[in-house]
Amino acid sequence: MNMLRSKAGLLLLAFLATTTATADNDFGIGLKAGTLGLGLEATWQPLPYIDVRLGANAYDYEDSGTQAGIPYDATLALETFYATGNFHFPVSPMRFTAGLYSNGNEFQMQNNEGTDIDIGGVTYPGTGIGTLRSVTSFGSTSPYLGIGFDFTLAGKVGLNLDFGVLWQDEPEVTLTADGLLAQDAGFLASLEAERLELEDEMSDFKAWPVVSLGVFYKF
Repeated sequence: MNMLRSKAGLLLLAFLATTTATADNDFGIGLKAGTLGLGLEATWQPLPYIDVRLGANAYDYEDSGTQAGIPYDATLALETFYATGNFHFPVSPMRFTAGLYSNGNEFQMQNNEGTDIDIGGVTYPGTGIGTLRSVTSFGSTSPYLGIGFDFTLAGKVGLNLDFGVLWQDEPEVTLTADGLLAQDAGFLASLEAERLELEDEMSDFKAWPVVSLGVFYKF
């Protein structure tokens, strides 16, 4: 998270330096919260109906549940950086947004209950399994399409709403165990079958819904 703050700070400072050189253009900064986590955003509007936005989002959400028949303690680790172009409709708060995200979103899951578990259709003892660990990641670059609404008060302070879809692409899933069976060929075959089942379930997240609410200030 500290690394993310550093990257976000450098991103916004660079953006501010660029826009300061063109004083006739509108520049804004904002804070956002939504399904991609908490975020910072900088806006530059070089033309009346077009603006460019750079931003960063992050949040770690912890939960527990069952995936592919196995209970896990899970962390949804959200981390994205993005650049978008926005077309504003005349005499309307509505805009159309398209952009690219540097996508570091991950599902990090772990099971160390020590109980018998069905893995790939075969039940194995917890002492032989040890700790199960899984990480699900997605494409490093993800396109985004959406619509948004910007509401400004006195030309300076306002709210923005965003609704869209981040296409994360097919998931890449790892699944490992560190118990006594970790080198057993039959267990490894079962583990691979379980990994494929888990990968199939995680494919539901390749299209990530984006909903966010933000506040901004224009200079």
